Amino acid sequence: QVQLVESGGGLVQPGGPLRLSCAASGTIFSISAMGWSRQAPGKQRELVATITFGGSTNYADSVKGRFTISRDNAKNTVTVYLQMNSLKPEDTAVYYCNRSPPLRNWGQGTQVTVSS
Repeated sequence: QVQLVESGGGLVQPGGPLRLSCAASGTIFSISAMGWSRQAPGKQRELVATITFGGSTNYADSVKGRFTISRDNAKNTVTVYLQMNSLKPEDTAVYYCNRSPPLRNWGQGTQVTVSS
C-alpha cells in the first residue's frame, strides 16, 4: 500500500520562502526517483523538480535557481522536501509529490499562494 501526504503550503508574500514536505509511504518509493509537480487553476500539472535515489536533481527552467529538492530515505517511508525561495505570484498552485515517473495515485497536494 502506498500513501503520499504533502504539507507545508500556505500564503506567502512575493520574494518569500516556503518549505514543502512529502511523506511517501511504501517500499516502492525507497529506491525510486521522486518529483514535485504543481497545478495552477486552469492549467495542466507541471513537473518542477526531480531527485534520484542517489540525490541527483533536475529542475524546470521556471524554478531553477530558486527551488531545491531534497530527500531523506528510510526503509518504508521517504520524505521529500521542496525548499522554495524568491517566490513569485506565478508559483501559486497546488503542489504534489510522487514517484518519477508518477504512480497512478496522487496525494491531496498542498496549496501554495504567493500574493501581497
